[in-house]
Amino acid sequence: MTTALPLLSIGPHSVQPPVVLAPMAGITNAPFRTLCREFSGGKGLFVSEMITTRALVERNEKTMQLVHFDATETPRSIQLYGVDPVTVGKAVRMIVDEDLADHIDLNFGCPVPKVTRKGGGSALPYKRPLLRAILNEAVSNAGDLPVTMKMRKGIDDDHLTYLDAGRIAVQEGVTAIALHGRTAAEHYGGTADWDAIARLKEHVPEIPVLGNGDIWSADDALRMMRETGCDGVVVGRGCLGRPWLFADLVAGFEGTGAYAAPTLREVAAVMRRHAELLGEWIGDEARGVIDFRKHVAWYLKGFSVGSEMRKKLAISSSLDEMDAHLSELDLDQSWPVGADGPRGRSSGNGRVVLPDGWLKDPYDCSAVSADAELDTSGG
Repeated sequence: MTTALPLLSIGPHSVQPPVVLAPMAGITNAPFRTLCREFSGGKGLFVSEMITTRALVERNEKTMQLVHFDATETPRSIQLYGVDPVTVGKAVRMIVDEDLADHIDLNFGCPVPKVTRKGGGSALPYKRPLLRAILNEAVSNAGDLPVTMKMRKGIDDDHLTYLDAGRIAVQEGVTAIALHGRTAAEHYGGTADWDAIARLKEHVPEIPVLGNGDIWSADDALRMMRETGCDGVVVGRGCLGRPWLFADLVAGFEGTGAYAAPTLREVAAVMRRHAELLGEWIGDEARGVIDFRKHVAWYLKGFSVGSEMRKKLAISSSLDEMDAHLSELDLDQSWPVGADGPRGRSSGNGRVVLPDGWLKDPYDCSAVSADAELDTSGG
């Protein structure tokens, strides 16, 4: 039976089913987006990894590669990170003038120390005037391109910002908001607070609200929408080593069939293709296989593969070497029980690294300057 769900619109772009690939540093590059998009049949929205506004404006070589989209990607979605309103505005104007993307997402959710210590990511919404200035610059320079934002609940339980940030976003013309139901202090630990997603939806009914956090299966996505009333879901860690989750999400939302349960042989074929795509994208087979190493443990989660073989696969340096190791596996293994559950980072952080005096006054933005801009993209 088909699930009756409203169409998600991001500006002029219809996203059905209402599923978005979360931008993840070092993960959601063009090859991984290609895999996820292929499994989904082209349905959904797939966002680039984090692009630093300063690096984009300065035309950093790595950054210019990261903003390259495959000809089949539509709409093209770029996530921008910045802390200086002027630089953010310049980056957005560059994207418009050079036709680099069809949709811009702003990162106010990253909890990693090298970002928050500069006042960026999940630290930034605490400074309400700075948030407003950045959103104003982004929207006013975006022309017809929709601007969305992704954020967390706040810095910690004593410094929650998501409701204020949501209201500011509406006032400044943001098209949609994604909320990860954790604070920066929680990092990826504990359980995501889906009630906060519901509260945000009630607080800003004017625009779509997307929920993020602890979506490990299509059933989780459907349940989040039922329980929170959100307009769509953003999927991050659940698809690590499992790009076919997007096929499940389409099947779940459209009610068209069973979920994927690939054998190890089928998983190995996806691993091989992923590594090959990375090599083609980077322009060097060996570097592509090396970049793929981080994905090995995620793909093999739950399968009976000895530690020695896992290590061999994780240090492969060529496709031939990788093929040889994959051929030694018991490829007829069925999909493991429990492999659909949590994956990726799961620990809490407890402490957020912030600029000196950051929490003294949410309206004092003197601690932030253009020097706080990161000069590299990808997290």
